[in-house]
Amino acid sequence: MATVQDALPVGSDEPDFVALVDRWIYVFTAAVFFVVVLVGFIPDSLQRIAAVEAGTIPPFPPILHVHAVLMGAWISLLLVQSTLMATGRRTWHMQLGIAGMLIAPAILIAGTILVPVRRSQLAQMIASAPQEVALQLQAEVVPMVNNIMLLQIRAGLLFGILALLALWYRRRNSGMHKRLMFLATLVPMPAAIDRMTFLPHSFPASPLSADLYPLALIAPMFLWDLFRLRRVHAAYIVWAALTIPAAVVVSSLWGTPGWHELAGRIGGLG
Repeated sequence: MATVQDALPVGSDEPDFVALVDRWIYVFTAAVFFVVVLVGFIPDSLQRIAAVEAGTIPPFPPILHVHAVLMGAWISLLLVQSTLMATGRRTWHMQLGIAGMLIAPAILIAGTILVPVRRSQLAQMIASAPQEVALQLQAEVVPMVNNIMLLQIRAGLLFGILALLALWYRRRNSGMHKRLMFLATLVPMPAAIDRMTFLPHSFPASPLSADLYPLALIAPMFLWDLFRLRRVHAAYIVWAALTIPAAVVVSSLWGTPGWHELAGRIGGLG
């Protein structure tokens, strides 16, 4: 999560502007991620809290709070680390980077626990609901929850791989490290974007919007890298090599009877 130290210098009529963007493009991207998370999750969380208080949905399980805190810590760490490098505080950046090595696996563990717990909650809710409500939930909510689990599995796998690669490059290649950290963080961003009801979405018909919106978030960083390096950085190639096949698999399984049958075995939602 450093500045563009590995960018190749190019001629420009505005060298001061180029140097400024080199220094702050990653801070800007991290800030965009941070704002998207706030805009996506705060209204949704307030609505869900009100629903819990009204008794229309079950209370949040403790693991959900743990997962939320960990993800909040990760996105905050990305912003802080980017700012530290932009302001020349490399030593602090390296010391604080140890936190990322602890938070990343904790996020994976919490997410792995959270998915079946939430599905079990829904199964219990259906079992205790009046027959008419239970049938409606089974017909309308369960298929969507099954499809969303595809996105959750994809996010967990890709985040884990990209974060692990980013940490492996930490002392080996700063250019790969910083970009892979952002690309790893980009992977779960659809969870926030999908909660922005004011945006057009492809749900529930397809996961296309979850594939496309993240591209807009990473576009400024990618385009600036392309301008500075005159090539596509290897980190984006690694990300694409993982993301594109995963998107094809998710799209192929989305809404299929075979996937719903398999997913139904997790958390008792069959």
